[in-house]
Amino acid sequence: MNRVAMILAVGIGLASPAYAQTAKISDDVVKIGVMTDMSGQFSHESGEGSVTAVKMAVEDFGGSVLGKPIEVIVADHQNRNEVAIAKAREWYDVTKVDLIANLINSSIALAVTNVAQEKNRIAIVNGSGSSRLTNDSCTPNSIHYAYDTYALAQGTGKALIKEGLNTWYFLTADYAFGHALESDTANVVKANGGTVVGSIRYPIDTADHSSFLLQAQASKSKVVAVAGSGTTFINAVKSAKDFGLTDGGKQTIAGLLVWITDIDSMGLSTAQGLLLTNAFYWDRDEETRAFSKRFFAKMKRMPHMGDAGDYSSTMHYLNAIKAAGTDDAKTVMAKMREMPVNDFFAKNGRVREDGRFVHDMYVYEVKKPSESKYAWDYYKLHAVVPGDEAFRPLSESKCPLIKK
Repeated sequence: MNRVAMILAVGIGLASPAYAQTAKISDDVVKIGVMTDMSGQFSHESGEGSVTAVKMAVEDFGGSVLGKPIEVIVADHQNRNEVAIAKAREWYDVTKVDLIANLINSSIALAVTNVAQEKNRIAIVNGSGSSRLTNDSCTPNSIHYAYDTYALAQGTGKALIKEGLNTWYFLTADYAFGHALESDTANVVKANGGTVVGSIRYPIDTADHSSFLLQAQASKSKVVAVAGSGTTFINAVKSAKDFGLTDGGKQTIAGLLVWITDIDSMGLSTAQGLLLTNAFYWDRDEETRAFSKRFFAKMKRMPHMGDAGDYSSTMHYLNAIKAAGTDDAKTVMAKMREMPVNDFFAKNGRVREDGRFVHDMYVYEVKKPSESKYAWDYYKLHAVVPGDEAFRPLSESKCPLIKK
């Protein structure tokens, strides 16, 4: 009997780690909440695309982790901070959401990542760009994944300065993202011998850019940099063409954040020649094409860096849960920092202590209509910016999580 008891004890001891691992999923389900803009001006660069990308990742992972189901829920934050904060609190407290994903609109991302820290849950930002998310507003519970304003500035700003376009005027969207994008790009321009001759801020819901463009035109700057996103960016570029800002090479329009859906909306005849910085292009290699064709089958458009980032970061999160044996936020965050990412989105990508996901960025030029050979064939590679050069070095960071 003693031998039987000993054998049983050993058997239970050997089985207990696997049993404990399964039991460490809170509420017996892993819940991912995609909080995004489903109907507003940023919906074409998030919305259904971000939801589709997250769901694709869950399906490809197998629909469960550590023997427990993975559930995806969706909310439209309506680009209103109060709506986003209330929903985040409800999701974390009542619905028991483990991860909030996407978070397009930098003001909303900054607000929700604070709630994630307060509730000790996780938020992964893909849609928004403000570099403050991993600078002075970093948290131990959030990751900024696809891109940020610092990386966009390092790519596009330096590329144009190298071409001799050294006087800049900023047409800036009046919210957190626009402010950060102007600041980061202006710093790059000045550091590389350029000059900022002026700037003006426009409301993000404006439809008429005429008065702003007249001031940009009067500045006689070589570059008119549009520090904004969404439909207002598209309208600004179209209006600039109509006003003749680019006629005869008088001024160059710089799109500081350009999504491939923007190019598709404008058409190559309007967008041709734009220089832009991006984290992902569907036609970069065989891996990107394979994912993109699957995404296209569901969305009837090619994915952009936000979609690709939503997929990649969701897979990284689920792999971290599997490796950690729990969905505990602190443990999973530590595992995500420890594990590298090697997929179609990033090679040897890593999450730093400030929450910045570091990976290569790419500078592209928009093709002329005559150069495009097939649908969505929009970009040609201008330069590769290594991850360590693309993102703000820790030595310059104000993130309180960094050990000085």
